[in-house]
Amino acid sequence: MSLLPQLLLAGVVIGSIYALAALGFVLIYKSSRVINFAHGQVIASGAFIAFALTQGGLNFWVAGLIAMAATFVLGMLIERVFLRRMVGQPIIAVIMVTIGLASVIDGILHLTPYGAGSFSFTTPAALTGAGLDLFGTPLSRVQIVGVLASLALLGAFTYFFSRSTLGITMRAVADDQMAAMSVGTSVERVFALAWAAAGLTAAAAGVILGLMSGLTIGSLTGIGLKVFPVVILGGLDSVAGAIVGGMLIGILENLAAGYLDGVVPGGGTREVFPFIVLLAVLLVRPYGLFGTKEIERV
Repeated sequence: MSLLPQLLLAGVVIGSIYALAALGFVLIYKSSRVINFAHGQVIASGAFIAFALTQGGLNFWVAGLIAMAATFVLGMLIERVFLRRMVGQPIIAVIMVTIGLASVIDGILHLTPYGAGSFSFTTPAALTGAGLDLFGTPLSRVQIVGVLASLALLGAFTYFFSRSTLGITMRAVADDQMAAMSVGTSVERVFALAWAAAGLTAAAAGVILGLMSGLTIGSLTGIGLKVFPVVILGGLDSVAGAIVGGMLIGILENLAAGYLDGVVPGGGTREVFPFIVLLAVLLVRPYGLFGTKEIERV
């Protein structure tokens, strides 16, 4: 069995999850120009809400939908209670609020019965059994459904921003808030919906990732930082960029682990390589592959 197809397919699988996680950053930045450093904590919250519900006897699919609804509300509450008060404040102040929120949510998660240790979902019956064999590389049903679910959500939001009235309104608010308000657009409503939608996608990413690789608070909250290279590479305001960036980073980190860990003392290139890409992109193309190039007159 050739190593390269294994690494490429594994990269596509994890890359689809990275893309879905990065979508939350894009949704918020695209509508409000805010970077949410608490996104990883929202991902973990959604995953553990679903896990707690399944532990209580609820069907996995129903638990996942309820978790997505819960983080939808959580995102809306975060915007309403904390971020709306920061409108017009320096961007560094808004960033510090999201960093503070990350610490608070992380602390709350560690106070739950799931604060320490590793957990795993019980795989639904529909996802057990044989999967597919592609190019000599086996893919489980969990991996296949995870990739398809991620791509379906990414496709839905791509359509939403490019075709729907509300999606176009959100883009207009991001471009010029004052102009949007002058034609009767509720900027506050747009911000709330963006944070709520980001919360929904965060829960989906958390549940899919938890089903594939297990649940620990550290790994789920860490995904929020790990997808920064994805959004920078693809472009902070581009849904298509999140998809391409997620796939590229997923593939590159797997190739690095497969081919470089054996020659680099101590290994660990999987963790480092995406941030090397991040630095390179910032130096050469800071607005990303698909991001909007903004030119300001000084």
